[in-house]
Amino acid sequence: MRVSDVTVSTQLPVLEDLPNPDGARVLLRADLNVPLRDTLDGTRQVADDFRIRALMPTLSWLVDQGADVTVCSHLGRPKGKPDARLSMAPVRSFLESVVPGVKVMENLRFDPGEETNDPAFVNRLVRDQDLYVNDAFGTAHRAHASVVGPPERLPSAAGRLLSREVDVLTQLVDAPARPFIALVGGAKVGDKLGVLKTLSEKVDTLLIGGGMCFTFLDALGHDIGASLVDVDHLAACRRLLQSQRHILLPHDVLALRPSRSSGHDGTPSEEVRCFERDLANGWTGLDIGPKTMAEFTEVIGQAATVLWNGPMGKFEDERFQAGTRSIATAMANCPGFTVVGGGDTTAALRSYGLDDAIDHVSTGGGATLELIEKGDLPGLAALRASYQRTHVSDRLVQ
Repeated sequence: MRVSDVTVSTQLPVLEDLPNPDGARVLLRADLNVPLRDTLDGTRQVADDFRIRALMPTLSWLVDQGADVTVCSHLGRPKGKPDARLSMAPVRSFLESVVPGVKVMENLRFDPGEETNDPAFVNRLVRDQDLYVNDAFGTAHRAHASVVGPPERLPSAAGRLLSREVDVLTQLVDAPARPFIALVGGAKVGDKLGVLKTLSEKVDTLLIGGGMCFTFLDALGHDIGASLVDVDHLAACRRLLQSQRHILLPHDVLALRPSRSSGHDGTPSEEVRCFERDLANGWTGLDIGPKTMAEFTEVIGQAATVLWNGPMGKFEDERFQAGTRSIATAMANCPGFTVVGGGDTTAALRSYGLDDAIDHVSTGGGATLELIEKGDLPGLAALRASYQRTHVSDRLVQ
C-alpha cells in the first residue's frame, strides 16, 4: 500500500512514493555493520553477509529503476575518528562484487558529525544527491546525521527492509494472533525495563530469562549467590512482578563456581551445578535449567505469536548454551508466527542453523525494543515528515 492511499501521519513513504529514480543520484542509508575476519594475507573479509543480503531487495530495485546509488553505513564504534580495522573496504569489495557500479562511502562514524547530527556533515552527505532512502532499521532509533538529516533536504522513502520491519513489529504489538507470548533475555535489566512493562500489558504471557532474571528473583527475596544483579532497578522489577501480569521466571538455573582444587595443568578448575531458584554463596547463574527449558518450550509451543529478544544465558560457552538452544528449537517448531530480534539472539539462532525456520528475523536490537516500547523512532518520524513536506508542496503547486 502506498503512502498516498493511507494516513500520512501513521505510514511510511515507500520506494514507489519517490520521484522517478531513473537517472537520479540516490543516497541509500544501509546497516552494513557486519562482522569481519582477518585473513592469512593480512586483509579483512566479511564474515557474515546477513545484513548485506537483507539490503538486496532495495538496492536491486533502485538499480533496476536506473538510479545511481551511493550506499552509506557505519561499522563498529570508531568514536569519531578513522580506524583502519573498521574501514568499509571489505564491505565495499563484497558489495561491488554483487552489484557492480554501486558506490560505498567510508565508515560514517569516522566523522564525529555523524553521531552529533552536525548539519555541516549532513550537507556533505547530501551534496550532489537527488533522493534519499533509509533501509537501516537497526539505526532508526538513533538521531544521527545520516538517519534524520537527509530527509530534511531530499525527497525520501523507506526501503523494503525498513518497511517490512515496521509492518511486522507494528502488527505484532497492535493486533497479534493470540496467545501472544514474549520471551526476553539478556544481561542488563535496566536497558529493557521499559519494553518489559509495555510487553507485560500486551502479551498473554511474558517469559524472562538470561542474566536479567536474577534481579527479578532477588526482588522476590531469593538468594542469587554471585549472579548478576541490578540493585538500582530492584524496586521497579518488584513493582512489575506485583502488577498482576502473567510473568514467568526460571524455576531452576545452571550455575558456575570456581573450585578450590586445580586441574591437571595446575590452573583453577570450575564446578557447574543446577540449582532451584536459590543459589548458594559464590555461585553465578549462567543459564536456565532443564525444568525451565521444558516449561518455556511448552508455553512457546502453544503460542499463536511469539517474540524472542535476548539469549537465555552465556551461550558462547558450550556449558551454558543448552537454554538458548532449547528456546531456538522451540521457536523453530512453533506453529504460530515467530519473531526474533537482537544481535546476540540472531547470532545464536544462525549458529544453530535455525534462522530459516523463523517467520521474521529482525535486523534491529535496540531499534526493535524501542519501537515496541515507544511506538515510533526518530528515523521513521523523519521519513514521514519528509513525505508530508513534499506532499503538501505538490498539492500547493497543483
